[in-house]
This record gives sequence, structure tokens and C-alpha cells, in this order.
Amino acid sequence: MKLKTALTVAGSDCSGGAGIQADIKAMTMNGVYAMSVITALTAQNTTGVSDIFEVTPVFLKEQLDMVFTDIFPDAVKIGMVSDSQLIKVIAERLKYYKAKNIVVDPVMVATSGADLMKSEAVITLKEYLLPIATVATPNISEAEVLTGIKIKNEQDMITAALLINNAYGCAVLIKGGHSINDANDLLCVNGEIKWFYGKRVHNPNTHGTGCTLSSAIASNLAKGLDLENSVKEAKAYISGALSAMLDLGKGRGPMNHAFKLFEDMRGGEL
Repeated sequence: MKLKTALTVAGSDCSGGAGIQADIKAMTMNGVYAMSVITALTAQNTTGVSDIFEVTPVFLKEQLDMVFTDIFPDAVKIGMVSDSQLIKVIAERLKYYKAKNIVVDPVMVATSGADLMKSEAVITLKEYLLPIATVATPNISEAEVLTGIKIKNEQDMITAALLINNAYGCAVLIKGGHSINDANDLLCVNGEIKWFYGKRVHNPNTHGTGCTLSSAIASNLAKGLDLENSVKEAKAYISGALSAMLDLGKGRGPMNHAFKLFEDMRGGEL
């Protein structure tokens, strides 16, 4: 059986709701073979992050080399990378191997509110990673950091998307979230704007939604879908995972990445 492949380059979440654990679940459930390169170990759960232990640049390079020289990924998702040197290693190796379908999720703050990226790393991300990305997937606060503007409404989202698209040449999907609109996201490709409208799911358990969405997009790109349809299918997957109303943990819990599997097992009844 020939499966398309996707690689996540991100931090580990020991509680399983975000990071590489969420990425692997999302990639598997979206029909691709998932691989992972770990940038950092985090001690975290649904209530917060207590510690971060980064890998060395040398070990990060070794992981990337071992993946690319054996099972070449059809898409690459980049998540939490908190250090400038690690970002430079990722960018250099992806360019060396001529990686394709690169989805950059600029993870700066955890759902719980913990900072996950050093300030100098943001500058490096903009200089080295965004220019080689197929698409970047910032949320509102991350788009504000990338552009330096305050995003208060949908017109501000458009302005920010155009700024990022023009500055770095990559497509950008700004995730609206409940702070600006319901679940409406904005895609900008070559200066063209497209809205993706989603239904609002009244579920407070949103740990790992950003990781999951970007991984689903990468999976769809790996399977050969164009960017617009990759986003459309990924949003549908996220809606299903949230609508399953999984309730775990004492804080903002994870979603059910495997909701499709449970539906199949129970004849559509969760």
C-alpha cells in the first residue's frame, strides 16, 4: 500500500493534546503516514506548561537528515520552535532537501497562555522560515506579532494577511477564532483574499486546535489537494473533532482527533 507521507517538526506535549502528539493523530486520521522531528520536550498539561527542554541544533539536524534520506515527506508541518539556532537548522535542511508543501504554524503562546517562543526567535522565523513556507497559519495574536498591527476586526485581518503575504511571499491563513468572529478564517494567496466560514462550536476544550489544523492542512497538501481545498477539508475535520465534545483534564482540554474512528465503531453515534 502506497501512503502519502507528512512530517511534523515541533515540540512534544506529554499530555497528548497539542504538539507532535496532536500532529501525528491529525495526520493519521487525515490519511497520511506521519513522521516527527522533535524540537523540544515540554512538561505540560491542560492547565499550563511547567518546563521546556530544547534539543540541540546538532541533534535536530540529525533527526531531519534521518527522515529525509529515507522516507521523503510529501509535506512538512513546522510547529513550536522556540530558539533561533533551531529555526536556522530547520530552514537550511528544508532548503537543502528541496522540501515541498511546507506549512508553518508560528506557535508563540500555548492555549493556556504560556510563552513558547523567545522574542529573538520570532525575528529569525520571519527571516528564515516564512520565505520558504507554502502557507503560514497564525492566529490573531501571532499575526499581530508578525505584522506589528492590532487586529480588532475582519478588515484588520485582511490588512495583516496582505502584509504577511507581501513581506514574505508565502500564503497566509489567519485563524479568526472567537475573538474576532465565529470560526471564520482568512486565506491570502498572491494578494487574493478568500474567507472560510465555519460554524461556531461551543466547546471550551480547544487545546491543540492550531497544531491540529496546520497538520490537517499539511496532510491534505501531501495527498495532492490544492491549498484552498486543503484548508476547506482541514476546517471540516477540526469542526468534527471539536463537535465530539471530548472533556478531559482540569483545564482547557484536548479535542477528539479520532472522532471519525469512534463514529465508525458506533455507527455514527458518539
